[in-house]
Amino acid sequence: MLFFHRMQKRLIAAAALIPLLLSSCSPRDFLTRRLAADLIAGSSTFKTPLQFPLHTGIVTNKDYLAPESLVLQQRGWISATTKRCPADLTPPPCWDVILTPSGVDAIQPLVSPEDAAKPSFNVPAARRELVEITGISKQGNLGDVDFTWRWVPLNEFGAALYSSDLHYKSTVGFRYYDDGWRVVESAVRSGQTLEEALTNAEPTQ
Repeated sequence: MLFFHRMQKRLIAAAALIPLLLSSCSPRDFLTRRLAADLIAGSSTFKTPLQFPLHTGIVTNKDYLAPESLVLQQRGWISATTKRCPADLTPPPCWDVILTPSGVDAIQPLVSPEDAAKPSFNVPAARRELVEITGISKQGNLGDVDFTWRWVPLNEFGAALYSSDLHYKSTVGFRYYDDGWRVVESAVRSGQTLEEALTNAEPTQ
């Protein structure tokens, strides 16, 4: 009888400690898929929109025949005539690229008049969207998170260049600090930064 009485007191004491232990834990103490998704999607690196560099004026044949340039040609947004290559651009031929009237209409609302007057400027094209967390591995205070994401076009220009149907896979490093897990956004001794993960992304099969 005495044994059961002692066991009952220990169980009551243990039950009383559980709320205290739980209250001392932060949701960031556990690297779950939900936390990883929130931290990746909420990071400044992931949320930075894609800026497409648009070049007019004299460009190389390689640049004029690049896949993105061919899309703009097919849409009728740029046109070009052959030009003699400057000394710093080889090999020939070179092209003098201009925006067509429809190209001006498509791009004008997206950039400032000052930028549009320059031979090279950036056009906001797409933003990233997290699709899912596909795996987590942890060792001590370090972790790796596998995830898939896609581009979501911001406008007609972005929709012509980036398909939201194509998914990419990346792996990013996480590190445990005194306030919980954080996604690695600057270089540390181990783990891939989010910027590196997105740059090194590969299309999913």
